[in-house]
Amino acid sequence: MRAATKTVSPTPDAFSRIDTLDWAQVERDLDAQGCAVLASLLSPDECQALAALYPDDSRFRSRIVMARHGFGRGEYKYFCYPLPEPITSLRPRLYARLVGIANRWNRTMGIDIQYPRDNQAFLARCHAAGQTRPTPLLLQYVEGDYNCLHQDLYGEHVFPIQVAILLSEPGRDFEGGEFVLTEQRPRMQSRAEVVPLRRGDAVAFAVHVRPVQGTRGSYRVNMRHGVSRLRSGRRHTLGVIFHDAK
Repeated sequence: MRAATKTVSPTPDAFSRIDTLDWAQVERDLDAQGCAVLASLLSPDECQALAALYPDDSRFRSRIVMARHGFGRGEYKYFCYPLPEPITSLRPRLYARLVGIANRWNRTMGIDIQYPRDNQAFLARCHAAGQTRPTPLLLQYVEGDYNCLHQDLYGEHVFPIQVAILLSEPGRDFEGGEFVLTEQRPRMQSRAEVVPLRRGDAVAFAVHVRPVQGTRGSYRVNMRHGVSRLRSGRRHTLGVIFHDAK
């Protein structure tokens, strides 16, 4: 899988960085692997500023200790509204780039759901169904922590692609802790994809199911994601989910 690269090299703001990605390559990677790397989506300063929010409980609506729920080891916190920058800018901009892929996937899989072009309109749909709690989250892992394979569904209304952004530098801040995606095809053993990321890189990936083209047409595959065991250090990740939770 090839990372989507920039067409310009200066350090523009988050909006401009999204626009300069090779979105045709992102779409091809999502179709082929169920995930795509968005290289250098955040600057080092933005990564540091977001990770530094973790101790400030006033920014978050809840804290989850994974071991208490059988989710793995480590912890994460869900942001409360209003979301901080650059999440406020990133969420609708990324959604606008991914919604066409999401709608095409649903048509291909025969799922009778289409998403509005605007993320705020989709969130209004979520809120009308009782899904009113914000889902962007900040995750923290230390030595020995890991995240079991899972799906972030949260309710009836689910946008089928989400984004995770690595805020720490592998090899300097931590060792291990790779992002892992698994794919279960009908009557086949599961396939794993380990996605290499650097600080500031994001991975867009399928939340639940995605279409795969076979010899007799397309069929659905089930996707799960997680994080392998952290061997040393500390790792922070920003999760950007486009549907809200009940």
